[in-house]
Amino acid sequence: MIPLIFLVAGQTPSGNLQNSVTDSFRFEEQDITQIRLGYSNGTFTVKELVQAYLDRINEIDKNGPGLNSIIQINPDAIQIAEELDAEMKQGKVRGPLHGIPVVLKDNIDTHDKMATTGGSKALMNSYPLKDSFIAKQLRDAGAVIIGKANLSEWANFRGQLSTSGWSGAGGQTKNPYVLDRNPCGSSSGSAVAVSANLTMLAIGTETDGSIVCPSHSNCIVGIKPTVGLVSRSGVIPISFTQDTPGPMARNVRDAAICLGAMTGVDPADEKTLVSKGKTYTDYTQFLKDDGLKGKRIGLYKVPSGINYKVDTLMYQAVELMKSRGAEIIELDKISEESPDSYSFQILLYEYKDGLNKYFTSLGPKAPVKSIEELIAFNKSDPLELKYFNQKYLEMAQEKGDLNSREYLEALDKMMKGSRDQGIDKVMNEHNLDAIVAPTGSPAWKTDLINGDSFQFGTSSPAAMAGYPNINVPMGFINELPVGISFFGRAWSEPVLLEIAYAYETATKHRRAPKFLISD
Repeated sequence: MIPLIFLVAGQTPSGNLQNSVTDSFRFEEQDITQIRLGYSNGTFTVKELVQAYLDRINEIDKNGPGLNSIIQINPDAIQIAEELDAEMKQGKVRGPLHGIPVVLKDNIDTHDKMATTGGSKALMNSYPLKDSFIAKQLRDAGAVIIGKANLSEWANFRGQLSTSGWSGAGGQTKNPYVLDRNPCGSSSGSAVAVSANLTMLAIGTETDGSIVCPSHSNCIVGIKPTVGLVSRSGVIPISFTQDTPGPMARNVRDAAICLGAMTGVDPADEKTLVSKGKTYTDYTQFLKDDGLKGKRIGLYKVPSGINYKVDTLMYQAVELMKSRGAEIIELDKISEESPDSYSFQILLYEYKDGLNKYFTSLGPKAPVKSIEELIAFNKSDPLELKYFNQKYLEMAQEKGDLNSREYLEALDKMMKGSRDQGIDKVMNEHNLDAIVAPTGSPAWKTDLINGDSFQFGTSSPAAMAGYPNINVPMGFINELPVGISFFGRAWSEPVLLEIAYAYETATKHRRAPKFLISD
């Protein structure tokens, strides 16, 4: 590897910014198709590829600009790569991800030499008793899990005035485009690792925005699947109703390949039982250059007027979609009544139930065995409550069980409001194939005192309904990327991928970060 060269490069065209680093990386911006070709041609081996990514993590994540996106490196990564090389020499290919480096958000269990921390110091020495369902699927598909990604601690559902990308276990993740800007969260490290070419793929998790927002802020593709398409067993939970893992990649095709490797019915997650007959192991079949032609797409206008710079890019995107044969129908609202308040109550109830069950799954050696013990640990630790509190944990602890009338009524109202009277209703009324919206506003400056500074986000309608959502890069405001979201009905990943791929192909907004610093 070529050593990093620190530059004093002067102002960029965007203003008072300077390049913090420049380097040469052999595999920069390469995709799965190119890597497969390299393997088949004998241009490089899995071991050489994995070693290159590990070297890059050391050079720019742990050193250099210090992105801080990776909490742990898999000490067995090279050994796994060697095994995969040996299998290829024998003509064996495990699956579509054979030899592809993947990073998992550090709330996804692996049964190996890596802990699963959730970003918390309380779980620094927590070693799950088995792989999560999706970790096993990825290994079976041939992926090399090279490490665990930093995240907003407890997936950003611990307390008030939190800062996305910060965890007690991993510190603060930086946005690779402008280093003092926030990466969004909670799948912060997953997004940054993909964007900065520290891995080919990453897996994030979302309850509401935690895949699509960091994907938007880091100029990558993120897929938040229909809840039930991908198993959640072995994933530290927030909400049984809204949680889902999903793939994060530099382009739609790679994300689609990864999604196909993750689907499947898991008896340990009853939500996946209803996915039978509604999933695919190969989503690339839906990727078409002319995928916008003839599509009826609803334009979700609620955020309009909050940020005129985002609006400008959004309307450019609308005109592009029209030019490619899509019909755009403007929507003033999606639901008659906002179900957001119901969602928060549901999260509190399900958080208590799910976390306590997760701690039990760790067996008798679990570092903490209940939310009550976790709250006590945080109070005793000098770092955990330094920047924000644990109000949501405390509120969850006070809730009853899932037979509570308050919980059941909230769940019923949220499902009706987000589905029957929400996405399903508006899409049926206008005969829509998908809904489109800007994902959010440009990244704010990271602030550990005041916490996050969201202007707006559009993840909630799909998140509360448990419906799919795909973020694709939409362009840049100065040096900061912003994304566009395509969402729709349950199990509509095929049509959303078709639309997202066609948009990506027509625009090609993705560009690698420059690791800029404020002057």
